[in-house]
Amino acid sequence: MTGVMTLYRTSIGKKVVMAVTGLILLGFVVVHMIGNLKVFAGAAALNEYAYHLRLLGEPIFGYEQFLWIARVVLLGAVVMHIVSAAQLTIQNRNSRSTSYDQSKGIQPAYRYASYTMRWGGIVILLFIIFHLLHFTFGFVGYGSGGFLHPEGAGYNTTFYVYDNFINGFRVPIVSIFYMIAMVALALHIYHGTWSMFQTLGLNGSRTDGMWRGLAAVLALAVGIGNISMPLAVLTGIIG
Repeated sequence: MTGVMTLYRTSIGKKVVMAVTGLILLGFVVVHMIGNLKVFAGAAALNEYAYHLRLLGEPIFGYEQFLWIARVVLLGAVVMHIVSAAQLTIQNRNSRSTSYDQSKGIQPAYRYASYTMRWGGIVILLFIIFHLLHFTFGFVGYGSGGFLHPEGAGYNTTFYVYDNFINGFRVPIVSIFYMIAMVALALHIYHGTWSMFQTLGLNGSRTDGMWRGLAAVLALAVGIGNISMPLAVLTGIIG
């Protein structure tokens, strides 16, 4: 345990934590997007998807138990990712003793990536908070259609995910905010994925182009996929 904490106190240790938690969060983002794209298949498909999420892990786990485990893991990953990023930023700033180091001694590409990751991360954090208040709890961001809470309990629960999806994205300012946040997420995924390969020792002069290409494909897929949904509601393609 002491060895783990000693490693974590180093910049490499923090980068490893960010890489591992980032991989967990990226996996969630991709799976979550694929599931939400069922909105294009209609209300029955999306609502059924929401119901079957609660059945994951059966028969080992009961109704919604595995989903709650996944939520706890995701929350832990988010917290560790943010804390490690903040500590690494402070550590890097403290290691630069002069303004020259900060403004001249860093390559422009590195400064741009660092700036994008930092501010993009803040936008994404604000988005996560809003997303929970919006689609999970239904506290904000709904027009006349309102938020429809699930009816029933356990295996007899009826979900209205599709209706909430449409009603939520029919509010223009909400859809615009979501699309801006998805641009920030795509940029974060691009820089973060490439950095992850570096941290895990998988990157090199021969493989740099390949990893950058993979990072770009992932970022574009997530960005386009997630933006397509609020855009489709706003333009009347669905709903």
